[in-house]
Amino acid sequence: MITKRIIPCLDVRDGRVVKGVNFEGLQDVSSPVELGRYYSENGADELVFYDITASAEGRRLFADILREVAAIIFIPLTVGGGINTLEDFDRVLKCGADKVSVNSGAIRDPSLIGKAAKLYGNQCVVLSVDVKRVDGRFTVFAKGGRENTGMDALEWIRRGEADGAGEIVVNSIDTDGVKSGFDIEMLKAVEEIVSVPVIASGGAGGIQDFIDLFREIPDIDAGLAASIFHFGEVQIPELKRQLAEAGINVRR
Repeated sequence: MITKRIIPCLDVRDGRVVKGVNFEGLQDVSSPVELGRYYSENGADELVFYDITASAEGRRLFADILREVAAIIFIPLTVGGGINTLEDFDRVLKCGADKVSVNSGAIRDPSLIGKAAKLYGNQCVVLSVDVKRVDGRFTVFAKGGRENTGMDALEWIRRGEADGAGEIVVNSIDTDGVKSGFDIEMLKAVEEIVSVPVIASGGAGGIQDFIDLFREIPDIDAGLAASIFHFGEVQIPELKRQLAEAGINVRR
């Protein structure tokens, strides 16, 4: 049985962790360094760090804050935001990231996934996909959910795996920050077409939502959330305790 991972996500803008609803209305939360330390010490299996406006603003990711976070945590760190070239991969890995998440950069240059996988290994390359229903179709959005690419999300994810992405993060814009549960329909559709690990993102409102996710989709690898962890609504040790009681395999 797959050991399920619980992953907090730090959405960073201007050096601060922020959170919104449906990718909009961002509010200040905390320091990424302090939150990173807290999660590393309190049961998180991994940490995701997204510089969420780097692509939209056409700049490089904040390297100084990333170095600070990487230096104080003792769990795997995935980093994304403004990743457009192999040089960006190299810079982020040298700052202490274990995996690099690419989204808008891969949409602009689909060959980036394959080149990075060849150079650094599939395990380092994470394809993050922001997905929203448009006319009943799962559609890829770019630039932090601001730009409708018109691309079919399932086709794009299938191609990303074929090109060498070792992990897929599925961010549901429809459920992001709504706290009504993960997007089970979307996640099932993705899980059916890929064989690499899939991380569910967007919609967690409480412990039961994680239990439902892992029961509904036994092959899903991880659940990612932000606000419910940041604001103390769910404590990761308690989440893991209840998951274990529900018969779901987690690291304790």
